[in-house]
Amino acid sequence: MKKMNIITPVKDSIELTLQTIKAITASQLSVPFSYTVYNDFSTPENTELLKEASGTYGFTLVNIADITDHPSPNYLLILQMAQKEAIQENAALIIVESDVTVAPDTLQKLFDESAIRKDCGIAAAVTVDSQGAINYPYLYAKGKENSVFSTRKHVSFCCSLLKPDFLNKYSFEELNPEKSWHDVTISHKSLQLGFNNYLFTTLPVLHQPHSSRPWKQLKYTNPLKYYWIKWTKGYDKI
Repeated sequence: MKKMNIITPVKDSIELTLQTIKAITASQLSVPFSYTVYNDFSTPENTELLKEASGTYGFTLVNIADITDHPSPNYLLILQMAQKEAIQENAALIIVESDVTVAPDTLQKLFDESAIRKDCGIAAAVTVDSQGAINYPYLYAKGKENSVFSTRKHVSFCCSLLKPDFLNKYSFEELNPEKSWHDVTISHKSLQLGFNNYLFTTLPVLHQPHSSRPWKQLKYTNPLKYYWIKWTKGYDKI
């Protein structure tokens, strides 16, 4: 790996998105990197705020509306575009979602630790709440704080690094376009190809889930309504 390509897919939730951006651009990085924010049909007002932020913080802003008229979410297209760039540049692809805040050393340590693990396909930072407790989607890691371990369970793309060796072996063009999210499929494919996926509970990141899609909060407050919306509207296919 010669560099890291960091990406953040964005859909509104501008306050937390800017928090994510500020944390990433304040990271202590010793390797070359690029940072791209993919704006997936945010409102015109929030799109303008992202444009202003790109000038302030120096990231590249890609407006998905300039590329496709397919309605949000366009996670598959974003992943496919990012994969191609990472392969061309022999770069690790780091995905940090817009409801996640990294620590100053998170990304560099994720890069360094994944580099020394030759069998690593995906390296993920554990997510925590504002009190520092491990939260969704890594509840299975409770009790394994301050450790690094290989996991057969899926790793989320809240804050994850995909190594070039894996990116070169599996094309995201093969992903199912009928699905909305692809972290489960990709993390399982990494295992199928003989890689190990590592979860770093030594590198906690603040996760404030589903801020860009408030209806998903119903999963915790009103599960029956959540699953009714999910299945009747065809949302959130994984």
